[in-house]
Amino acid sequence: MPKKKYQKPNNTGKIQIICGLHAVRAALLNSKRTHEELYITENNRQIAENIRTKIQKITILDQKEFKKIHGEIKSTQGIVLRTNDFERPSLQQFIKKENAKDKSVLLALDQITDPQNIGSIMRSCALFNCTGVIVAKDNAPDLTASLYKAASGAAEVVNYFKVTNLKRSISELKKYGYWAYGFDSSNDSKSVNVNFSKKAILVFGSEGKGMRELVKKECDEIIKLKMQKNSNYMIDSLNVSNAASIALYEFYKS
Repeated sequence: MPKKKYQKPNNTGKIQIICGLHAVRAALLNSKRTHEELYITENNRQIAENIRTKIQKITILDQKEFKKIHGEIKSTQGIVLRTNDFERPSLQQFIKKENAKDKSVLLALDQITDPQNIGSIMRSCALFNCTGVIVAKDNAPDLTASLYKAASGAAEVVNYFKVTNLKRSISELKKYGYWAYGFDSSNDSKSVNVNFSKKAILVFGSEGKGMRELVKKECDEIIKLKMQKNSNYMIDSLNVSNAASIALYEFYKS
């Protein structure tokens, strides 16, 4: 009987594709998920042995077959997981839970469309105890394979809320005692050494355009990160993921 040719499964329903060693490991450790199949290259066989208890179905492929099946995904590191998404809280459910805490910080991202930036921001969130990132549905990526990989496992623990109206969501949070801090590289009025509220929303806009005016007006304070300017260096602003990391650290130590 001839060998049956392997066919890539259709990615339907709540099935997600996650790639990259750290992202896949985090997903396998997430007890809220149920997994379908793990695809791994032969040179990663030892990894398969180490995580065999986390998933029943593991397919080991040679490099050529692996690339044929998953070649459209960039930088897989030779490991791809087909897994079911898990139930996530709504923003309202999340806010009510967060409101019980003495100290809480959330991020609101206005028109940041690069999954690499958002993934990096989520990594910083996971390190500085920020468990919620809010974005607008129309101007932000979905939780895709590239975003999961960029987040390096953080997307398993940091909630990613896509809302219809970002300004309205910030306004709702303020009713629960949150203070909104907008970060704007063009503003010189304040540096980051402000006294943060115990409950804070840190708001960032896209690189270049920054926050939209309607979102900026919803912020209680506008802050500029203080930097040492160098006349011999043309760049005068930070990448948004770096700026978010600094802001989260400043809140974390306050």
